[in-house]
Formats: sequence, structure tokens, C-alpha cells
Amino acid sequence: MIRLSGVTFRYAGADRPNLRGVDLLLPDGSVTAVVGPNGAGKTTLALVLAGLVPGVIRGRLEGALEIDGVPVTEGGAEALAAVTGICLADPATQRSGIHRTAWEEAASGAASLGLAREALIARVDAAFRRLGIERLAERDPARLSGGEQQLVGIAGLLAMEPRHLVLDEPTAQLDLPGTRLVLDALAALAREGAMIVIAEHRTDELARIATDAVLLEDGAVVAAGPAGPLLGGPLPHRHGVEERWATRLARRIAEAGLTPPADLGEGA
Repeated sequence: MIRLSGVTFRYAGADRPNLRGVDLLLPDGSVTAVVGPNGAGKTTLALVLAGLVPGVIRGRLEGALEIDGVPVTEGGAEALAAVTGICLADPATQRSGIHRTAWEEAASGAASLGLAREALIARVDAAFRRLGIERLAERDPARLSGGEQQLVGIAGLLAMEPRHLVLDEPTAQLDLPGTRLVLDALAALAREGAMIVIAEHRTDELARIATDAVLLEDGAVVAAGPAGPLLGGPLPHRHGVEERWATRLARRIAEAGLTPPADLGEGA
């Protein structure tokens, strides 16, 4: 579980905060969708949750953070980084550049945990199977497409079995089948007790697995609550977020003077 209380963050040299007074409770076993227009603060929130600010990315962090009930001070943000994996939208930013195969690249994080050889191999092989990318194992990471690199990076995170996992647009370079593989794997991880936070634009796919949702705009939380009502309602669209298909269809039916079916979008 991670709790944020009044968290405000301003990047070094910025004239205004990128996060403003954020209060959130992110319980274990949850999948929280973070949505909002460009510039809303989604990436900054991900960096805070992963413990990368202000230690790695400079700036002023205010407010209180707790991880699993233990307060995290500004000087101890590495405590977050130690138990939280992060995946960024650009896979190139997370590729080491020193490994000859995608399997070795994905194994590097788990290897740093001091696992026995057999346990390491089992974890990485299982992560590749979960994402359906066994064919990439012996490929040169530098010669993979952007989407393939992203899948390998996510496999590396899955192999580490983090208690908390934060992903910033993890499916930006993936097609629909690849997106569903990733999201299904993340949902399975949450069922095993992990806390998952996903900042994404694909609200239809995200709504399939999200238990909770947070709407950000201009660095502040506009709304937070159960994912179904929030993502399926009109509020995200009013704040620049892509509508779910069922919400969009219901709106257009109503605009035509008709009554949308009461069960429109159920199970979508």
C-alpha cells in the first residue's frame, strides 16, 4: 500500500508545481488507472510513486508519503524505489545497452536481487511466457522494434515480482493483442497482491482490469473512485480524456433524441 497526503512536486527551475496537493490511497491488490489530458501530471505522479524524485530527478517534494504504513522521508525515497518497479513510455530509456540478448536484458533487474540461478531462470522464463514473447529471448535488444523492446522491459519488471508497479503509458507502442497481453499479465500480478498503477490513454482496455481510477488535471486530483463509474461517466471526457466506446455511443444515441439501453457497455 502507498499513501500520498498533500503531495506537491515542482521540478527544479519550474515556475509552478507539476503536482498540487495530491491525496491518494493505493491499496495492495488494486489496479489504479490514472487518466488526464497531456500535461496533467500523470508522469510526474508515476515518478513520485517510484521514488525517483527528488533523488534522481531534481525538484522540491512536499507532503507525506507512506509505503506499507511506514513514512518515507525526502532523504529516504530510495525505500520506495527498492520495492516499486516503474515502466516508462519510451523503452529506450530503460534499456541497459550492455546485454546481447533480450533474455539477458530482462533478467538484469531480477539478477540484482541476488536470486539463485534456478529461481532467476524460472522467473524470467515465466515472464516471457506470460507476455507471449518467447520468440524474442535470443534476439539482440538493440534490433527489436519499439513495441518489442517495451514487452521485454515489462517482462523484466514482472520477473522482479515487485510489491508495487507503476507504468506510464506502457502500451503506447503496442498493438491491441500486445496491449491485452500486458494488461492481463498486470491484472494477474494484482490478484497475487501487488499494487498496480497505470497511466494510460486507452480507457476501453484499461477499464477491463482497473479496480480504481484517478482523474488528474493541472497537477491536481479532479476525481478518484471505483474505475467503472468514473471511467464510464462523462467527467473524464470533459477534462480532455478519450471516452470509452460505450459512453460515446450512449451520448450520441441521446443526442439523436433516443434512449440508450440501460445495460449499454456492461461487460465491455
